[in-house]
Amino acid sequence: MDRVTCAVPLHVPRPSGPWPGVRENLARLGNALVCTTWSEWLPSVLTTRGLPHLLGADWQRYRRTPDAVVRYRFAASRLLIKNTAAAALAVPPEHLDLAYRLGGRPYLRGFDQIELSLSHTGDLIAVGLSRIGRIGVDVEPAERPVRLELLETQVFTPAEARELAALPANERSARALHLWTLKEAYSKALGQGLRLGFKEFGFSGGRLSAPDGSVVAGGEWGFATYPVMDRYLLSVACHDAGLSTAGDTSAGTMLDQGFLAAMADPAPDTPPG
Repeated sequence: MDRVTCAVPLHVPRPSGPWPGVRENLARLGNALVCTTWSEWLPSVLTTRGLPHLLGADWQRYRRTPDAVVRYRFAASRLLIKNTAAAALAVPPEHLDLAYRLGGRPYLRGFDQIELSLSHTGDLIAVGLSRIGRIGVDVEPAERPVRLELLETQVFTPAEARELAALPANERSARALHLWTLKEAYSKALGQGLRLGFKEFGFSGGRLSAPDGSVVAGGEWGFATYPVMDRYLLSVACHDAGLSTAGDTSAGTMLDQGFLAAMADPAPDTPPG
């Protein structure tokens, strides 16, 4: 199996798009990535009349959040998730029901083959979406200061520490941040977050590796890191679980059939109640 190809992040500055690349990437690669800034989406948060309906169960959390910046960023991130999924599934965003698994990972009720990952830092929000397996996304400021000595003792494998030590001093921080975001993305894809021991796995040549640097995963995983918005770093981990690779991502085929039946209108001769 060839390695999974992770989509290049698409900048979507407003709910109106552009969205075609999301559906194209999902159909062609099985995954899609979108990034934006919450300030770009703030006008929509403030002016959308149907915001309570769009946020659904998240509306009460939005109303209860006292800090305005946190509140608006929360709303923008949920609108981004719903609009990204809506573009991929060709349905209106208000028809999607966003819920959360233990640990806070978002998912779409009824769409059991769609995986989501959300990450944000500073002004940036990023969403990853996959129809073929797990996906994890992590974003960090590209110039974020890092404490190399702390990372080497608590995060990096011996092989990664040797790689960093062999680099020129002025390149070590950037590479360390690259590795850190890859580890975060992979742990998010597994649903583990910081519970996964980061010294127990590493990356070598763009592949998952053991602490000694030997490659341990085949083509079912793909990893990538991209610079986005001129000042951020986005890393993504994509998994191919062997699910159907059919390119049809319409709601009619992706929606769980039990959920679809529950949502269907009753037959004309069926009494209500």
